[in-house]
Amino acid sequence: MSMLKKCLFAAMSLQISLPAYAGEAPASKAQASKPGSAVAPLSDAERYARRCKGQAPQRTGNVQGTMLWGTRRDWDTEKPTPDSTSVLVSVDLDTLRPAGTEVKSLRLEGGHLAALPAGKGVAGLVLQGRASDGKPVEVAICGAETSAEDPDMVWYRIEAWNSVAQEWENPCVALDVVPKPRVLAVRGVWDASGAHQEQPGRFTFACENGAITKCVGWGYKPWASHRGQPLAELHQACTRMARADYCGDGRSHTHQGTSFDFYDRVSLNTPSTEPSALWDPARGSFEAAWGPDGAVCLSHTRDGRSVESVVQGCPNRFRTGPEVDLGGGDRCSVQRTDVSPKSALLRNRSYGVPPGGAPPAAAKP
Repeated sequence: MSMLKKCLFAAMSLQISLPAYAGEAPASKAQASKPGSAVAPLSDAERYARRCKGQAPQRTGNVQGTMLWGTRRDWDTEKPTPDSTSVLVSVDLDTLRPAGTEVKSLRLEGGHLAALPAGKGVAGLVLQGRASDGKPVEVAICGAETSAEDPDMVWYRIEAWNSVAQEWENPCVALDVVPKPRVLAVRGVWDASGAHQEQPGRFTFACENGAITKCVGWGYKPWASHRGQPLAELHQACTRMARADYCGDGRSHTHQGTSFDFYDRVSLNTPSTEPSALWDPARGSFEAAWGPDGAVCLSHTRDGRSVESVVQGCPNRFRTGPEVDLGGGDRCSVQRTDVSPKSALLRNRSYGVPPGGAPPAAAKP
């Protein structure tokens, strides 16, 4: 991947701006998301008839931290919720609605959903999904667009049933840079700790503004290989790196809109050497080396907090010892207690932030 394109991916797709709205919500709908508001439930027929009509507004809150799924935390926009919660974390392949559809079953093939009988489209199907609290949520597929860069990858436009407002809404967080986010169908599910799990019959609809999808855009397609190396573990390591999840417990240690550079052991991405509006190699320094379950070696943090605070935040995970040279000028003395730093799949550089300071914002192209 070229230096300019890679830095554009890293800075732009990590930039979280004020939420974009599809339009002003009528007063009755705005009230529906408030605690104590009651909306009469609809019948199945009425509910399915409303799907994919574009009626619902984009009601999004100001999400802090880098998102994993890219989804809203809760349908109730006034409810305080941690960034480990989501209105949609997984979808079942074997529950198709409404009844009577020509599609009899679905399977996930690489980066797209395949319908049986072959040749049938998936638009209009309603699947059974789950929120982070385990509650069921229905998901309607409203459209499918084959990726221009990879014919095996399909972008889907979806809506989920908001039981608070009794409306179909896009569950993805809308931003000014991506006001109408799409989703990718990705194998397996991610839990609140950011761990990926293979669960037969279940997959993830990952939103365009979340780390799962960003890492696919950076080249780490979990269904693919590069030079004979499967990319699934690299993709998982990337989701940790993108969110600066050093401890591998789902906690992000980065600010929104922060530029960084990254590179991997299979040379799918290599270190940037030329300065651009988005990244200046002369200002960057080695931050961390990454595995699927978080950082394996740490030099400085991305958000300016002390390395000591990270070490204390995940006891017995790291130790401080003699400096390890990883090559290419990357060195660190804070290392995992159970994993060799040289086993890392990914490494990254960032500008670093003085304690109490604010990170340099990513430049817009």
